[in-house]
Amino acid sequence: MRVIEVDQLAEHLGPYLERRPRVVASGNFATPRTLLDAVDRVLPSYRLWMLNAQPGVPERDGVVHETPFVGPGVRGSKRLSYIPARLSLVPRMFARTYIPDVVLLHVSPPRDGHVSLGVEVNVLPAAVEQARANGGLVVAQVNPDMPWTTGDALLPVDQVDLAVEAQEVLASPAPRTPGAVEAAIGERVAGLVADRSTLQLGIGGIPDATLAALATRRQLRLWTEMVSDGVLRLEQAGALDADVPLVTSFLFGSPELYAWADGNPRLRMQRTETTNDPARIAEQPLMTSINSALQVDLYAQANASWVRGRIYSGLGGQSDFVVGALHSAGGQAVVALPSWHPRADRSTIVPTLEAPATSFQHSWVVTEQGAAAITPEPFEVQVRNLISSAAHPDARAALEQAVADRHLLR
Repeated sequence: MRVIEVDQLAEHLGPYLERRPRVVASGNFATPRTLLDAVDRVLPSYRLWMLNAQPGVPERDGVVHETPFVGPGVRGSKRLSYIPARLSLVPRMFARTYIPDVVLLHVSPPRDGHVSLGVEVNVLPAAVEQARANGGLVVAQVNPDMPWTTGDALLPVDQVDLAVEAQEVLASPAPRTPGAVEAAIGERVAGLVADRSTLQLGIGGIPDATLAALATRRQLRLWTEMVSDGVLRLEQAGALDADVPLVTSFLFGSPELYAWADGNPRLRMQRTETTNDPARIAEQPLMTSINSALQVDLYAQANASWVRGRIYSGLGGQSDFVVGALHSAGGQAVVALPSWHPRADRSTIVPTLEAPATSFQHSWVVTEQGAAAITPEPFEVQVRNLISSAAHPDARAALEQAVADRHLLR
């Protein structure tokens, strides 16, 4: 790992000036902004590959945004190239059709011959391996504010070609308090979770509300792709099993969360191929997958990715964890959402999805109205449960009419 000044990076990018290279960068809230800004100044044209890109990433002619999970920084961009893919399969894409030319990492200062990827492991180890195997360039922004985490976060310094030292306060999502509907849903979901369960929770207000409602549980475990402040609150409440590692692939939240992660021996950061492998997920006892959705239809299919015909996020890890949880001993997969969309002023329980399905065959569909049992109930029972227990009262008559019109029930 050779340390250079940021303005020296231009000479190392020379081989990519006459082509349109693929630049893979740390995503979520670990964006290496110093490096990314420098690359954007040098390269006239490139493909920027990031997961859940946040506002402030380059957005101009010449930059194509490639991603299987769309973040607010590129959502709605006319330069967006969405790649439908489960997160668990992204490392295979790097080896076949989306080979990285340049990888931009955000790491801690080195210790004992390693740097740490800190709060964002995810698909980055696979990107580094493929870039090096194919003659690409690996550059790291070395930031003393990046927490030191272990597991697959540890990267030998000889796997990094160039390093730029640049201190940067890690970004945090805007704090938010769950509303009354989200809190009610969180309480209902928490009611399905037993002591000693293994948890996976997605992104959003409902997973956060669910974590808040689980503070009285005991000996909970964690096998998830992400960690937020809600997990820290469970730790502080004594709800987590102190003898079992907390397995995740990335985290983001408050400065308090980052301080908790720094040097935490129980926090094991793993690569996506491990955390999101349905077979590995199925090995976890009482695996409980909890994810949000935008719509659920009477066939118990959930859309968590598309809004008004446009991609909003992506498959992420939801489908991986739903499958894994259903094969776990005592496992269950929960999809949770409000029964009514206030902005669109319409039901979120619909006769059929208006967009592609993100996942299906859940154990439960939960709204503030109740919890509808799905798998392994007969289809007729699924339909009745969704209407009577999950749908908003104002939507039930129309749903019943749809059932009759489609001859769904005998």
